[in-house]
Amino acid sequence: LSGAGYHSESKAREYKQVCKRACLKAVDRLRAGGLALEAVTAALLELEDSPFTNAGTGSNLNLAGEIECDASIMDGKSLNYGAVGALSGIKNPVLVARRLLSETQKGKLSAGRIPPCFLVGKGAEQWAVSHGIPACPTEKMTTKFSLSGYKRNKRKMELAEQVETKRRRQSCGRENDFGLLKPVGEFMMEGKDNNCLDTVGAVVVDWEGNVAAAVSSGGLAMKHPGRVGQAAHFGCGCWAENARDISSYSTAVSTSGSGEHLIRTMLARECSTAMQTENAHQALLDAMQKKFIGSPFLAGEDCVLGGVIVLRCCSEDMQALLVEFLWSHTTESMCVGYMSAQDSKARVRILVLKVSRVYEYCLSLQASRPTFPDFLLEQWLDSHWRSKVEFVDSGKQVTEAM
Repeated sequence: LSGAGYHSESKAREYKQVCKRACLKAVDRLRAGGLALEAVTAALLELEDSPFTNAGTGSNLNLAGEIECDASIMDGKSLNYGAVGALSGIKNPVLVARRLLSETQKGKLSAGRIPPCFLVGKGAEQWAVSHGIPACPTEKMTTKFSLSGYKRNKRKMELAEQVETKRRRQSCGRENDFGLLKPVGEFMMEGKDNNCLDTVGAVVVDWEGNVAAAVSSGGLAMKHPGRVGQAAHFGCGCWAENARDISSYSTAVSTSGSGEHLIRTMLARECSTAMQTENAHQALLDAMQKKFIGSPFLAGEDCVLGGVIVLRCCSEDMQALLVEFLWSHTTESMCVGYMSAQDSKARVRILVLKVSRVYEYCLSLQASRPTFPDFLLEQWLDSHWRSKVEFVDSGKQVTEAM
C-alpha cells in the first residue's frame, strides 16, 4: 500500500492507521481463500473510505468545487484491466473499475459489441448505477478538510490572478507605478495547506502466486473539470502481470505522485519491465533514474514528482514462492504499509526524503525481501536497504550511497 506526496506530521497517526486497516482487509481476504484481485480491491475500498486519503471520500475538489475520481485495477493472471476517469457520484471508484474488469472477462456483448474497459465522466456514473453500484451525492464525499483546502486554494488563485493582471498592464505601459508587488510564488498552492496526496494504491500476491494491482485518486487539487490522472491510464497508474514461464518474474506495480509526469513516462509498466533483471533493487533504481527523473519526456519539467511500490515474485521450485517488495519516491514523503498472511499486524512507515540541494533530482529507494515457503507465508525477513542519489543540474550522478 502506498501514497506519495506530503504527509502532515499532525495527521501521521491517521495515515498509518488507515494503511494498517487496508493491509488487514487485504490479508483477511487472502486468509479466507480469496485471490489477489479480491484482496487488492478490499485494500482500496478501505483507503477510499478514509477521509484522510485523496481517494473516494475526502478527495480534492476541482476548480468547480466538485469531486471527480480516477481509479484502475489490473489482474496479473488474465491481464484484464478496468478503469474509470473523472467519475463523480460514486463513493468507491475502484468498485466500478473492478466491475468493468469482470464484465470484459465475460466476453462480447449483444450483436458482437466489445465491452468497455475504461469509462469516464457521466457515462461512467450511469454505467456504474446500471450495474448495481449505488450513487453517492458529492456532498457526502466532501469533508471539512477538503472543503477548507478548496477555499484556501481558490483565494490564492484569485490573488495570484490579480497580481498577474497588474504585471501585464505594467509591461504594456498602460500604468507606470504599481508599487511593490508580491511574488506570484507566495500565492502558489502548497502541499502543507491541502491534501496533495495524488494517489493511493496496493499490490498483492496470493497463495497461487497470482498478482494484482490497483490505484485510486481524487486527483490534483484545483484541477480542471474533466482532467483524468495517471490512476486511470493503462500502464501509468498500475500494472500486474503473472510470470509467463519459470525463467521470468511475476510483477505488480502501483504509482503515486504527479499524474501528468507518471502518464508521460508510463512509469508503472516501465518498472514492471525493469523487474525482469536479476537484481531487483538496482533495476528499480535504474528505472526511476532513467525512465522517470531523467526521462526525455520530462526534460522541460523543473520538478519530477512520483512514487512507486513494486511486488516481484517467482517460484524457485514447487514448494517456494520468493517475494520481493520495493518502493521508491521523489516526493517529499511517502506512506508505505505491508503485511503477510502470517503477520499479526501490518508494518507501516512514513518515509521522508530529506533534501540537501536540488529537491527534484533526489531519489529515495527502500525494499523488503520476504520469503513465502510452501505458500504459507511463514517468514517475513526484515532486510531493508536505503539509497539516496543526488544529481547535478545536468542530470549526471555525483553521489550514491547504499
